[in-house]
Amino acid sequence: MDLRAREDVTLQPGVPATVSTGLAIELPPGWEAQIRPRSGLALNHAITLPNSPATIDPGYRGEIRVILLNLGSQPYQVRRGDRIAQMVVARYEPVEWEEGELGDSRRGTSGFGSSGR
Repeated sequence: MDLRAREDVTLQPGVPATVSTGLAIELPPGWEAQIRPRSGLALNHAITLPNSPATIDPGYRGEIRVILLNLGSQPYQVRRGDRIAQMVVARYEPVEWEEGELGDSRRGTSGFGSSGR
């Protein structure tokens, strides 16, 4: 689902800003909403979401506001009605952690870049 701006906002380069959508939702337990950047804004204007994907949990009842970040060198004008992000609603499985020993694996504790190109 596309999310649209409810207000005009000027995004200054390098300064995160929240943009109102005017939308509030009630998700059932076990569901979340993920807010993601729009590819056209990213490619054409260097506008992204610094916390992407943002998560809206089922307990939140407030307005959905989107954090946008202008990675470009010039201010970018968001106008009321512009599509600013996308929202995906998805099921998740709650987990309960148990303390224990980890088993061996081929990768082990090797970190960033260790799984190859």
